[in-house]
Amino acid sequence: MRKTLITATFVILPLLAACGSDTESAPALTEADLSKSLQQKGIQDPAFADCAAKLYITQGISQDGLRTMVSDEFDTRMADPETLGMSQDDADKARAATNKIVTECLGNVQ
Repeated sequence: MRKTLITATFVILPLLAACGSDTESAPALTEADLSKSLQQKGIQDPAFADCAAKLYITQGISQDGLRTMVSDEFDTRMADPETLGMSQDDADKARAATNKIVTECLGNVQ
């Protein structure tokens, strides 16, 4: 089970890295929105998705970066593996959050 959760953590970013449109007027994404998106994209444990969403939000990823993560729109070309379709700053924050997810969220999942 633990191995499955670790694997799930490492696939979160690629699953969420779809390129989205610029939606400055859209309401701010919340932890609940991000958690719901994670669950819709394959994370089956709601507690794990909630924990991961909290870490992505608290890491300080911009609203544009969060919208990219939850977007269902895929560009016809593959997202840059270095930036995952986000700004470099947001991609770095997303990677840092993913590292924290491994250490902080996996212990909470039963």
